[in-house]
Amino acid sequence: MKSQEPSSAQAISSTQRPDPGGWLLRLLGITVAAAALSACSSIVPNELGQQALAQTNQADRQAAQQDVEPIQGALTLDEAMARALKYNLERRTRLMEEALALNQLDVGKLDMLPKLMAQAGYTDRNRERATYSMPYTPQYGPKATNSSFSSQASHGTADLGLTWNMIDLGLGYYGSRQQADRVLIAAEKRRKAMHLLMQDVRTAYWRAAAAQKLRAEVSRTLAMAEKALADSRKVETERMRNPLDALRYQRQLLENLRLLEAIEQELSIAQVELATLINAPIGQAVPIAETQLNLADDSVLKLPLERLEQVALEHNADLREQHYNSRIAREEVRKTLARLFPNLSFNYGLKYDSDRYLVHNHWNEAGVQLSFNLFNLLTGPTQIKLAEAGVSLADQRRVATQMAVVTQVHLARLQLANARSQFARADAIYATDQKIAEQVRNRASVRAQSQLDQVANETTAILSLLRRYQALAQVHTAENRLMANLGIEPRIGSTGELSLAQLTEELKGSGNPWAALKQAAPQ
Repeated sequence: MKSQEPSSAQAISSTQRPDPGGWLLRLLGITVAAAALSACSSIVPNELGQQALAQTNQADRQAAQQDVEPIQGALTLDEAMARALKYNLERRTRLMEEALALNQLDVGKLDMLPKLMAQAGYTDRNRERATYSMPYTPQYGPKATNSSFSSQASHGTADLGLTWNMIDLGLGYYGSRQQADRVLIAAEKRRKAMHLLMQDVRTAYWRAAAAQKLRAEVSRTLAMAEKALADSRKVETERMRNPLDALRYQRQLLENLRLLEAIEQELSIAQVELATLINAPIGQAVPIAETQLNLADDSVLKLPLERLEQVALEHNADLREQHYNSRIAREEVRKTLARLFPNLSFNYGLKYDSDRYLVHNHWNEAGVQLSFNLFNLLTGPTQIKLAEAGVSLADQRRVATQMAVVTQVHLARLQLANARSQFARADAIYATDQKIAEQVRNRASVRAQSQLDQVANETTAILSLLRRYQALAQVHTAENRLMANLGIEPRIGSTGELSLAQLTEELKGSGNPWAALKQAAPQ
């Protein structure tokens, strides 16, 4: 007589059990999902309000002026450059970019470490997992016997696993080498920004010095011209002179007034530019120290061009950046090759499962796995070709930059020579105009000279002095441009660690920037 097999309904009913905890978990999951969907649907554009914007702007202003020492007394050129190097906001940004690149390097090194993963979980079913054993008999085929439970309906798991992937190790190694070069690139960008900043500070400083020197003279000459113009119009109204002569007289006065007003407008922005570069409060007058308008020695113009080219090719910031970019491109080729190799990974884990049907709730696992993407056989040559094209592009950029640097050295040297020549000419013109103005003043004191001649000569003298300052600023700009192309800068310590006074003294004591080139020049 055949034994009666249990039906499916009986098997299912035999595994059913009350499970109030499972219903609570499912209800909690549904509630969390509904809350998440509600939160996502409630996201709308939130425009900045005026109060929030005003608070942020006020906080930004305070952050910009934080730790900035107030200007005490007249500002010298060395102190202006020290303030720019220490407080300029753009330079602070460059320093933070360099620090960020260094931190990214430290983080990139961690990619070479194994991965240690800790996991924990909880599983719940409304029915326990039950299975049939199905022995095979030749007469009746497979038949179901009594069911058995293989796992608990609710149980928790936990594991701590260590995995080390050889491809990840290789990619992390080459990625760290690339990031190390990016740190050096950030340093070269900071050097270039420093060269441009010092160039701008020199130009703005001498413009501000000209504005301070000429402001009183421009105001006095403007008042004199306005008075002469008013007198001429009065004479014209009373018809005491020929109307045509009076109008010609007024025309020349108005032309001088227009020139004086243009000078005044040009000088009015110099203080704002200098204050922005040294991070001084905008709108606050920056007193400029009285400085002799003397040029530095012209020893750099006596050096052979071959020496200047050699220094530029060794130290120019743009060219060094392209060298680092070429190294990064070559490391990218090695990364591409590493991705094409078979992947070997090791893993070791500590496991735990609270399932009461398990014989061992704690166990350890270890394994080694070797895998290979067969499509790499097809795509590998294309990937390598692309990486090598990147190397060729980086090399071509380096070659183009090298030629550009050599050209810029030649042009900067010519510009410096021309600027020094222009300053000498402007200085001679200013000296002559000063003598003429002095003669005109003496004759005006005995009323032997008309007001028009006096205004015209005073305007010419002011214009000559302005052009003298402008020529001096151009000399300093040309010197800094040549220094930037050669890649030389003052030897100073960390601007963050040095005080403003110490940094000013170091800049003052840095001496002639061309001395080192002259000493190392080949005989």
